[in-house]
Parts: sequence; C-alpha cells; structure tokens
Amino acid sequence: MSTTNETTVNETHQPEVASAAPAVPEHKGQVVIDVRDLRKTFGKTEVLKGIDCQVHAGEVISIIGPSGAGKSTFLRCLNGLDTPTSGSVIVNGYDIADPKTDIDKVRTQIGMVFQHFNLFPNMTVAENIMLAPTLIKKVPVDQARARALELLRTVGLEEKIDANPDSLSGGQKQRVAIARSLAMDPDIMLFDEATSALDPEMVGDVLQVIRDLANKGMTMLLVTHEMAFAREVSTRVIFTDAGIIEEEGTPAQIFGNPQSPRLRSFLSKVL
Repeated sequence: MSTTNETTVNETHQPEVASAAPAVPEHKGQVVIDVRDLRKTFGKTEVLKGIDCQVHAGEVISIIGPSGAGKSTFLRCLNGLDTPTSGSVIVNGYDIADPKTDIDKVRTQIGMVFQHFNLFPNMTVAENIMLAPTLIKKVPVDQARARALELLRTVGLEEKIDANPDSLSGGQKQRVAIARSLAMDPDIMLFDEATSALDPEMVGDVLQVIRDLANKGMTMLLVTHEMAFAREVSTRVIFTDAGIIEEEGTPAQIFGNPQSPRLRSFLSKVL
C-alpha cells in the first residue's frame, strides 16, 4: 500500500466536522442519458432500487462499489441488454423501455465492452470489426476495412488486422473488442470491468486506450475496480451499494473526502 493511499484512507477515519454533502459536479454538456427511478428485479431479488442519474456529453463517469451492488446491471439497462422492471432510461431521446423503440438503432449510438471479449474465433480481426458496420449500417466492405485499419491503428494493433483472434493475448483481444465497438461510431461507450479478466501486465495497454478516448471527449461510463485509474480519468465517480447510488462527486471528493460511512469502509479495503 502506498504512502499516499494510506494517508488518504486514514484521514477519512478522523472525526468529521459537520458539512454539507458534496454536490454533484456541474457539467454544461447536453444530457445524453437520463435515468429516472430505475428498478430491476430478477425473480424476488431487487438488484436496482431506484437509480436517478443524468449523463452529459463528454463526461467520463466511473462506477465503483462492492460486488453485487448492481453496477453491471445498471450498465446493461442503459443499452437494453436488461429490460428495466420500472422507471425510465432515455438515451439520446429514445426511451429504452418503450416497446416501440428500435433498440438496434439505439445500440448503434451506445457501444459496450464487456469483461470477456466475445470475438468470433472463425473470423479475422478485421472481419470481427467490420461485421456490424457492414450488416447493420450497410457500409461497403472496402470502406469498412479502411475504418477497421484506422481503429486498429488507434488501439495499437494495426499489424494484427488479418490475424486470428486465437493468436492474440487477452489484452490484445480486449483492444480489438474496443475497436469493434468504436466501428459503429457510437456517441457513448460503456465499459463493464473491461480489465478484470486480464493478466496484470496487460491491463495498462487497455487502460491507455480508454484514457485516449477520454482525452478525445468520448462520453463514457466505466464499471471498474481500478481505483487509481478512476481517480485519474473521471469527471465524476459514482459509488453504488445495495442497488442504490450511495454517493457521487468529483474524484477529489469521492477519494479525498468521502461522506458516506459505507464509502469510507469500501475505500479502506481497496486503496
């Protein structure tokens, strides 16, 4: 444990002076995701218990919290992989829960990268990246391949364009998965613990790709256990616990001056 982290955690256990809870950071970008009273139940288990959240264009939001807090379910509700039990999720003006909404159209605007890479092993790297643009957007093959090469150059894998996914390392596969999501030119990117399945030495390359996207202004929500990275790259951090948003604020507020006893306890274990 580093000296810096020890200092931060120990300070959070000092007697508190009464103060107002930190305000949610202000952001002037357009609201691209508007979540109101989002609830999700699986059987008799209520995983999300009334989530309210707005995401503005250009924000990078890290979602942290213990296992079972509903972080991944929240992300999956944002692109329709899980259907909300109640409440509303509006993405770029489309209500995800409305049966009349063309969910495939919405998904062209909101890319998602999972823990596991889900690349098609019977296709080359280029074919994996080109598949959705050619099938869904009807992009010509030569144009789709040129875009695939451009994206592979962005993630540092230009030389792997004709490789088979089985020949790649885990970190390389995840970078291809990111390129595949970007091939649809989404407005928003969701990352669900994108580095958790990787060996430690492979994590840095994937985080660098995400860092570069943040620097270019991509709107992103990241479920992550990489606390140092969340502190560095985020405009806002959301701490979830037991299906609710327990606390949210700037990285400086969340990591340096947490208000919730539950958040202080969580940080004492992970920093």
